[in-house]
Formats: sequence, structure tokens, C-alpha cells
Amino acid sequence: MHVDHLTFAAGPEGLASTVSRLGRLLGEDFKDGGFHPRFGTRNNILPLTQGRYIEVAEVLDHPVAEKAVYGQAVRARSEVGGGWLGWVISVDDLSPIEHRLEREAVIGSRHFPDGRLLEWRQVGVKGLMTDPQLPYFVTWNSPADVLPSALPGDISLTALEIAGSRQRVEEWIGHQLPDVFDGVTIDFTSPNGHPGINAAIFATPERGLVRI
Repeated sequence: MHVDHLTFAAGPEGLASTVSRLGRLLGEDFKDGGFHPRFGTRNNILPLTQGRYIEVAEVLDHPVAEKAVYGQAVRARSEVGGGWLGWVISVDDLSPIEHRLEREAVIGSRHFPDGRLLEWRQVGVKGLMTDPQLPYFVTWNSPADVLPSALPGDISLTALEIAGSRQRVEEWIGHQLPDVFDGVTIDFTSPNGHPGINAAIFATPERGLVRI
């Protein structure tokens, strides 16, 4: 299991202003990640080290966004001001997770601005919507050099602060969650508070450690 990426929902100010603000904090510019035609969203991305990236997503005014679970999740988070939507774990085979969660993965795709097609399968977004501390899962179907994490990055994700329960997340992922998971420190705080990502901490060459 690999901590693949973090998703941040754009606030009411819109995608451009949100990524500009985050870029200033991190000392790096985001890149246009294209549109998700199946989900009714678009995004900007920031590649990180160790095969990870940050995705900032914005829901589109399109009927598909009303039907797609992911589009609904982005819209719901944006409507309360935006912020961290969730974290994503990539695996080589989704079959055991589909069996455990008793649901089938859905197909995802998007075109980069240069026309390249990125394809994947994902499962678990409904769990994220009901309990935002839970990650969802992806399997990439495109070649490694097409993945957003394949772009060079100088910023590292060092820690996640999650409001919730380590035991609950372990039950969800079907895997023990040590204090350092795939090179990322996982701290659980506010067990009785509203679940979800409280903050992510990054090591940056320009700003040192940055907590968002």
C-alpha cells in the first residue's frame, strides 16, 4: 500500500485562487491537471517526492457532477469552505478491497492539457463521504510515466494529522497502520471531533516545514 496523493477541495474563491494560495505557502506552482469527465470535476496538481502528489479539485456546473459520488464529495467539501477532502492509497490489485468493502470499483479518467489520457479504477469514496478520516483506494491503469506523481517534485509529505480513530482506519484498509506508514507519520487527534484530515505537513526547500 502506497500513500499516493492528497485531495484538497477548492474553496468558494475557486480553483485558481485556491491553488495560488497553496502555492505561495509551499513555494511552488501547481500545474493544470485537466478534467475528470466521469466525475464532473477538474483539478490542478503539485507533484511531490516519493511518488506522491497533491490534487486540488473543483466541481463543475455539469449534470454528471450531481450523479458521480466523487463530484458530490468535492461539492460538499467546497460548500463548507473547502479544505482537505481526503487521502488516497494506491494498490496493485483492488480485488481484495472490493471484496472486503462489498462494492465494485468505478473507472476514472482524465486528459491532461497536452492530450495524454490518465486512467484508473477507484473504490471507497462513499466511505470517505460518510467518514472523512477514511482513505479511498486507486489502481492506476496507465503507464508509470503518465502518472501525476511521475513529474519531478522537490516537496515531501512528512506527516498527516487525522481527526479520528486509528483502529477505525485499520479496519477500513485491512492493514495495520503504524505511526510511520509508507514513510509518512500518521498522527490521530481529536478522537471525538469531526473526522477527517486536520492538517498535512510538508518539507519544502523554500519554506522549511509547512503545515496546511
